[in-house]
Amino acid sequence: MTQIEDGTVDLVVTSPPYPMIEMWDDSVGSQDPDVGRALGSGNGPAAFESMHRVLDDVWRECARVLGPGRFLCVNIGDAARTIGGNFRLYTNHARITSFCESVGFQSLPAVLWRKQTNAPNKFMGSGMLPSGAYVTLEHEHILIFRKGGKRSFSPSESGIRRRSAHFWEERNAWFSDIWDFKGTRQLLENGGRERSGAFPLELAHRLVCMYSLQGDLVLDPFMGTGTTAAACLLNGRNSAGYEIDPALYPTAAKTAAAMTEDAGRIVDNRLLSHDEFVRDFETRKGKTLLHTNSHYGFRVMTLQETDLRLPSAEGIERLDDSLLVCRHCWNTFMHP
Repeated sequence: MTQIEDGTVDLVVTSPPYPMIEMWDDSVGSQDPDVGRALGSGNGPAAFESMHRVLDDVWRECARVLGPGRFLCVNIGDAARTIGGNFRLYTNHARITSFCESVGFQSLPAVLWRKQTNAPNKFMGSGMLPSGAYVTLEHEHILIFRKGGKRSFSPSESGIRRRSAHFWEERNAWFSDIWDFKGTRQLLENGGRERSGAFPLELAHRLVCMYSLQGDLVLDPFMGTGTTAAACLLNGRNSAGYEIDPALYPTAAKTAAAMTEDAGRIVDNRLLSHDEFVRDFETRKGKTLLHTNSHYGFRVMTLQETDLRLPSAEGIERLDDSLLVCRHCWNTFMHP
């Protein structure tokens, strides 16, 4: 990430290859031969540590490029695997947390993303016999780190911050330590590995809205199929990404193009959902909310929501092979 200057990134949202998940062995192992040697000799802990040393370089770079008070959000799952005849859990979230704190990040309350499966045989092991089965991992971790103390805002940034607000009811859902929605399975184009391991748009959308302002620069050092970039297009943020696997480039480009088509619908649904929330709340409580949003004209719960405005992607212009520019407009809202 040498192209990015120190302290110029406002948020990192990413999901790296998960160490000790077999589908990532070759990708991570190609960057450190110690990985293959440890796996070949049946030394699981050594393979685990070698894989994480590859990721450590990225977290160190994130610490360099992030500005003071900015956030690093990492979606990571732990791994349960048999190596050398020994089945055990490899706690990826704990290893990443330990390293990130060692390079100056402060850990903040994290999120458990519950991406459950309904498969009847989802347990691991012998099932009905005691001491022979193991619980299935149905959650992943969304680790939240901050570089230093709280971010400070200039007078102009304070106005953008108010415009970048989220709705009260969204705050209540998003700032919970458990998120419960399905994952996504994206099949890849042009051959390559069978699936991408991409997280869903909802995950990136929430994090981008929670921890950045409109116009901020959001980085994804493991860009994959481009979900973080799509969330930035949706929400009026700038984005940068890196991806080592060229087989993913066509899918990432399609993800960006699709967002310009879907953004208006997504934003409209967000506005409609808020209007329905207000109507339902006022009916149940028998009272009218005290504040009105200055742009949309509907009522809102708090004074902090009165300047909220949602941008919507209008179209993408390609300037060169690595740079896309997206035009945004401001949505209007008509009460049903």
